[in-house]
Amino acid sequence: MRIGLIGAGRIGTFHAATLSRHREVGGSLIVTDADTARAQRLADRLGATAAPSVNEIFTWGVDAVVITAATSAHAELIGRAARSGLPVFCEKPIALDLTGTLAALAEVDAAGTVLQLGFQRRFDTGYTAAREAVRSGRLGRLHTVRAMTSDQSPPPADYLPLSGGLYRDCLIHDFDMLRWVTGREVTEVYATGSDAGPAMFREAGDIDTAAAVLTFDDGTLATATATRLNGAGYDVRMELAGELDQIAVGLDDRTPIASTEPAGPPPADKPWMGFLERFGPAYEAELSAFVEVVRGERGNPCDGREALEALRIAEACVVSRRERRPVRLAEIPGARD
Repeated sequence: MRIGLIGAGRIGTFHAATLSRHREVGGSLIVTDADTARAQRLADRLGATAAPSVNEIFTWGVDAVVITAATSAHAELIGRAARSGLPVFCEKPIALDLTGTLAALAEVDAAGTVLQLGFQRRFDTGYTAAREAVRSGRLGRLHTVRAMTSDQSPPPADYLPLSGGLYRDCLIHDFDMLRWVTGREVTEVYATGSDAGPAMFREAGDIDTAAAVLTFDDGTLATATATRLNGAGYDVRMELAGELDQIAVGLDDRTPIASTEPAGPPPADKPWMGFLERFGPAYEAELSAFVEVVRGERGNPCDGREALEALRIAEACVVSRRERRPVRLAEIPGARD
C-alpha cells in the first residue's frame, strides 16, 4: 500500500516511523513537508521516498493520505484528498473553527470518501477497558466522571496563536473520551479558565488552565480540567463513579502524583513526561486501524462527524468562558440531524 504523509514535524515523524514498519506499507511510504530538507532527512532515515511538494502526493498515485501538517492546512488538504477520491487520516482538528470544519466534512460527504481523525485515546487500553466497564453495567448507573489532561511543560510561544486555544487543542481529547466512554451526549457546559501563568498565554489570547462542568443527556455530571503547567509530569486520567463501582484510567506506577497518606503509594520513579511516550502504543494502533479501513477490513473508528461533536463541546466552552454563562450544545451549529 502506497501512503503519502504530509508534514514531518514531531507527530508526523512518529507516524512515518510507524507506517514504515507496517507490513502493508513498508518502503512504499512517501513523505513531504514545507521544509524539504527535513522531509528528505526523514525519508532517508526510514527508507521512504521524499516528495518535493504536496502536489506530488496527489500525482504519484498513492492509495491513501496521512495529514500531520500545520493545523491551518488540514481543511484544505482534506478537501483536496476528497476530490482526489483518497481516504484520509488526519490529526485533529479538522479546522480551528466550525465553518472550516463543516466545509471540509461537506467535501468528504460529497466525494463519499473516508476521513479518520486522530483521537488516539480511543485505542488506549485503559480507556477501552473503561468503556467496556460502563457499557457492561459493571458500574451501575453512572453519576460522576472526572477527566483531566495536564501537560508537563507548555508548548513553544509561537505555537499558541495557531493552536486554537486550550479547549480546542488540549481538552478536545477529553471531550471526545467523555462521549466515547459513556456513550452519552453532552447537553450543556459551564467553563472557566485562567491566564495567571506565563505572559505568553495572555499575549496569545489563550489560557494556561481551564475547567468545565458538563451535563449529559441522562443527567450524568462530568468535570474536565486541563493545564499546560504540571511540573510533576504528563498526567492524563479519567475517573468514573457509578452506583455500584468506581474506576480510574491512567492510574499506574508512572502517574505523576504523590500521596500525602502515610500508607499511600510512593511517588513515581519515572513519571510520564509527554503524550508520545504515554500514548505511543495507541498512536501505533490508530494507524494500523487506518490501514485496515483503507483495505476494507474494518469500519472507520473515528469519522469526521465524531470529531465535529468534540469540537462543538470545545466551542461551547469558549462561549461559556467568554460570556460567563452556561451554554447549551443546541446553541452551537453543526448538530446531527
